Amino acid sequence: MIELFAGPWGPFLIFGLRVIDVTLATLRMLLTMRGQRVVVPFIGFFEALIWVLAIGTAIQNLQSPWHVLGYAGGFAAGTVVGIWVEEKLAMGLATIRVISRAEGQEIAAALREEGFGVTEFDGYGRQGKVELLMTLVRRRQIGRVLTIAEALDDDAFISVDEPRTIRRGWMFPTRRK
Repeated sequence: MIELFAGPWGPFLIFGLRVIDVTLATLRMLLTMRGQRVVVPFIGFFEALIWVLAIGTAIQNLQSPWHVLGYAGGFAAGTVVGIWVEEKLAMGLATIRVISRAEGQEIAAALREEGFGVTEFDGYGRQGKVELLMTLVRRRQIGRVLTIAEALDDDAFISVDEPRTIRRGWMFPTRRK
């Protein structure tokens, strides 16, 4: 195996290991932030195992700039791949706030018709009366909510946040154990 990593394919193997390692690290960090206590240690185990193999091989071949570039390039590519994978998984929830000057009630009705829960508030903004809408959705539903809101009011101010803690409400009517 040492010959395989030391040979001409070594930089590509190190690159691939780093892509996997950094992708796992990105997912582990994001899942840790979301409190996924069961799966995170397993991801961490394989991340560390792959990292040790990659760094060990890179250090054994420091005389080769290609091996070092494979290590660094794998880190950069792994970061991009990790972000892409996380976006595709779209785990978790999002809070969406829509501030509309004229179409707040119509947006709220359209969102409710699509099955989303919406809370409405009357407010006053820089240019007068506004309606503030808040909804909690799964992250993969963000695009649908934005499409509905923007179709009815292309001037609406919209912000999307990731909630840290959620207790009860229409999505979680009873306490989670």
